Amino acid sequence: MQDATEVSTCQSSVCAVVEKQEFGTKFENVCAVLEKYGRDPHMLITILQEIQSAYSYLPQDVMTYVATALGITPGSVFGVATFYSHFTLNPKGKYVIKVCDGTACHVRKSTEIIKTIWDELGLSEKKRTTDDMLFTLEPVACIGACGLAPVITANEEVHGTMTVDKTIELLKKIKDEEAAANA
Repeated sequence: MQDATEVSTCQSSVCAVVEKQEFGTKFENVCAVLEKYGRDPHMLITILQEIQSAYSYLPQDVMTYVATALGITPGSVFGVATFYSHFTLNPKGKYVIKVCDGTACHVRKSTEIIKTIWDELGLSEKKRTTDDMLFTLEPVACIGACGLAPVITANEEVHGTMTVDKTIELLKKIKDEEAAANA
């Protein structure tokens, strides 16, 4: 890298100029994704999916950077990111807990499970991610496993016929595994 505080990224005339420190930590992976797809604006959804996979959300500055690199407006990128429910503009925790609140789960007391998770993790309707970025709670309309109601997924791992006690046990297991991994 150059000694200058600014470097041009992606070796492309359309790419933005970013500070050296930011380039190494934030935009290097973005540039790799853009290069992988030939900076093709028609690959925007695929590019955003891969970027979200790396960051667990779509940071606004990254979306602006992608727009510049693809030669499209930031509004176009933001429009795609907000249109599709798969994309998120907010950081998520390492463990995304989805609680089904569809009809089958709701009548089997999924709201009690949601309230338990809020209480156990210090979350609320407005605060969905823990301060340590370990957990994010997402109540969802349907997971598609009605026969197992109420259902929770933890990073896409399905846990069926959940109760308040089983939920507390699951959260404790995840916390214990994290503590052991970080010891």
